[in-house]
Amino acid sequence: MKPPTVTTHPPSVDVPEDNRPLVAPIYQSAKFTFDELEEVERKLAGERDGFWYSRQSNPTLKQLELTLAALQGSEACLLTASGAAAVNLAMLCLCKQGDHVVCFAEMYGPTRYMAQRTLARFGVQHTLLSIEDLDGLERTLAARPTRLVTFESPTNPVLKIADIARLTDIAKRHGALAVMDNTLAGFHNHGQFAVDLFVHSLTKFASGHGDVMGGAILGKAALLDSIRGELGILGATLDPHAAFLIQRGLKTYFLRYERQCANALGVAQYLERHPRVARVAYPGLESHPQRQLALAQLRDFGAVVAFDLAASPPECRTFANALKLFHISASLGSAESLILPPSLLQPRGLTGPQREWARIGPGTVRLAVGIEDLGDLLADLEQALGALP
Repeated sequence: MKPPTVTTHPPSVDVPEDNRPLVAPIYQSAKFTFDELEEVERKLAGERDGFWYSRQSNPTLKQLELTLAALQGSEACLLTASGAAAVNLAMLCLCKQGDHVVCFAEMYGPTRYMAQRTLARFGVQHTLLSIEDLDGLERTLAARPTRLVTFESPTNPVLKIADIARLTDIAKRHGALAVMDNTLAGFHNHGQFAVDLFVHSLTKFASGHGDVMGGAILGKAALLDSIRGELGILGATLDPHAAFLIQRGLKTYFLRYERQCANALGVAQYLERHPRVARVAYPGLESHPQRQLALAQLRDFGAVVAFDLAASPPECRTFANALKLFHISASLGSAESLILPPSLLQPRGLTGPQREWARIGPGTVRLAVGIEDLGDLLADLEQALGALP
């Protein structure tokens, strides 16, 4: 081969079977090939294993899918380019014109937007309830056929705890699918419940370092197979290098989560004693109204703390700006501690009663607690609260 051909067709390096790499390589290739056309045709017909085009599947993505499915206790997993893509793909692919879905006021804003705006444009109707109103859910599902009930627990940002066993039982008895955003609880929680599909933002605890985005849908293989083809068509595929970074991040998943939960409890206990704090929402506190339900459902209480600052809007800004270790930023689950102050946390698209359900007041703050030294975090909160008049 002449040099221009060599650069396009470089020599291959085969690794012996007894000399495998300790860390799986990144298959940073959009395309795969077979030695014979007949094998391509067999692959495309589903008659053999293999890979053809990374928009459908890729070995690096496959490894991450298998890891996440094992963590969640699910049969199968699909990866997406972001957490929002996972939530929206599940809802979009499972609904058709004329269907009805139920969602909740306490949910992540983009999920509500998907139900209230995007799906509505395609003729899918919705009912918005409070996650605490399971009697209302029973009445709603009894009154009209419903395709999906989509919810999260703990809720973002004020950490209400859904009664998952009762909610999924209601959905199942009325023929609806239960789709749960399990991001705040993590992959090691809630696998014991009859949830049809779990969705996660891999950007959060799975990656853990705030430098890569991704999403996952987990559940029964047959149900995911009905979505898999749509994923390839819509093109919301995770990049192999992003999948590799998330797989690497998972190696410290439990170490980080344990430290973050311990720090979050310490932060919540400190805030609960502070005179400038009106209310703290953290399931690990004795004062949380759903603590017993949280104990029954969760292995730990999470890394998010919400609280109501007894301060005016300008004073809330002073507090947020005075913090040195809690960075003003979106998202959660990374090594650094983050804060969303009240002005960035207010819900949109909710009526007055629905805003009451959401319990996000003019002084509500969300902290996403990281892995720093707890004493340093408390000192940072102390000096920022001390900056208030």
